[in-house]
Amino acid sequence: MELVTTLPADTHLADVRQAVHRVERLGFDTVHIPETVHDSLSVALLALEHSSRLTVRTSMTLAFPRSPMITAYAAWDLARFSGGRFQLGLATQVRGNIVGRFSMPWSAPAERLADYVHALRAIFHSFEHATPLFHEGSHYRFDRLQPYFNPGPSGVAAPPIWTGGVNRRMCEVAGAVADGFVTHATNSHPAYLDAEILPALAAGAAGRDHAPKVVVVSKCVTGVDDAALAAARDAARAEMAFLYSTPAYRPTLALLGHEQLGERLSALVRDDRWTDLPAVLTDRALTDLVPHGSYAELPGVLADWYGGRCHGLAIGLPLDQRHDDAFARMLGDVREIPTAG
Repeated sequence: MELVTTLPADTHLADVRQAVHRVERLGFDTVHIPETVHDSLSVALLALEHSSRLTVRTSMTLAFPRSPMITAYAAWDLARFSGGRFQLGLATQVRGNIVGRFSMPWSAPAERLADYVHALRAIFHSFEHATPLFHEGSHYRFDRLQPYFNPGPSGVAAPPIWTGGVNRRMCEVAGAVADGFVTHATNSHPAYLDAEILPALAAGAAGRDHAPKVVVVSKCVTGVDDAALAAARDAARAEMAFLYSTPAYRPTLALLGHEQLGERLSALVRDDRWTDLPAVLTDRALTDLVPHGSYAELPGVLADWYGGRCHGLAIGLPLDQRHDDAFARMLGDVREIPTAG
């Protein structure tokens, strides 16, 4: 099982070096770089510079605020700089953020993301082979890349492209065009994987040689003892309550019989009562939605939830660094969980 963690979104640039050193020391294979309050590609550069063996994957770089050409230049440079340790994760985000936070147009997100990936691959091909660039798709057209602007071969393979998603159409797109797929933390429950995500990926991949690899982002509640478990539960409750206040992220709530939770969370957001969100997500609901267990228990819990369903598991960094040795031993057991065929 590939062991993945996510660099905390609020990590200051000056602290990236120390953070990725810890990630490597704990035994992770891959670090995900989010895009919330920092530019993911800038942080990825620092993570690559200050690591020696980690795969650095953006999860996720927002596609629609950027031209595919801008993204291609950055990804090509990061792949070359790292000797092939960089992987590009792309996401659409939701309409409210693209329009209201980035002042960019919104249209047919699944089709547009598929075209974005095809455009990137056409650009990468021109970079590598110095051939004329031509791509004409549903949303993007590229027909000009003079030699002066072509960076040339990188000496490594083109960066693998990963996508994510929740609804069936976005999963089908991933199956059709992506090298890998990262689940969203709100929709990583095995029941939702089995009912929606894995069948949609397989349907999208029909006709391909292989379906994309799947990394599950599981918002685990874990710790070395009861006190640590309680702290982790509170942190997970706050984050998941915020995420589930977004209607697009609620399919698992409906599947598990918690539809009213989402409605209550959205009502609080409409009233600007952000600090009241965590109280809505009760211990019972949180236990239904995410795996719980001490360091000794969690590998067995994760094996029950995800064994044979995915190729990698994303587990958050421990809040308390004093127990890193115990956490690293736990990761060794998680690595032994059977992966998808």
